[in-house]
Amino acid sequence: AKPQTPPFADPSSSPAVTLPLFAEHRLRYKRSREAEMALRGVWQLQKLIVSYCDWGGSSRGIRAFMESHLPAFKEVNPQLEVATELIRGQHPHLKGFYKNKNQRVICVKNMSPEDILLHATRLRNALGRKVVKLKTRHVTKHPSVQGTWTTALKF
Repeated sequence: AKPQTPPFADPSSSPAVTLPLFAEHRLRYKRSREAEMALRGVWQLQKLIVSYCDWGGSSRGIRAFMESHLPAFKEVNPQLEVATELIRGQHPHLKGFYKNKNQRVICVKNMSPEDILLHATRLRNALGRKVVKLKTRHVTKHPSVQGTWTTALKF
């Protein structure tokens, strides 16, 4: 059986980096979207910290992730500084630091290594912007004086 390249790998990267096969339905994003996730060709994620406990049961998945997937993830993403942090008695989490001084923390307790890989890849792909809740469904610079058009209008 031919080894499958990792889902976060660049097609032009070396074929030496391989990961075990895992279910395609777990990968909810497409390879075409991964190329769009840098702002003007610059990756926005500067540092990724993997925090875990060496004793707790909720860190079982992240310890397996660090053995199996993390070395390949580091090789494929040389622009990214990846550090591990041992915090005893705490649930595991991934913490991403972005160029715009924002940070995101994702709790990964009781997750499988494949799910943790998915979250790490999403942190890498994110721009690091804060999520802004929209006040209305329709956003425009010049709102209509007469109101927003809907299909329920009667003439």
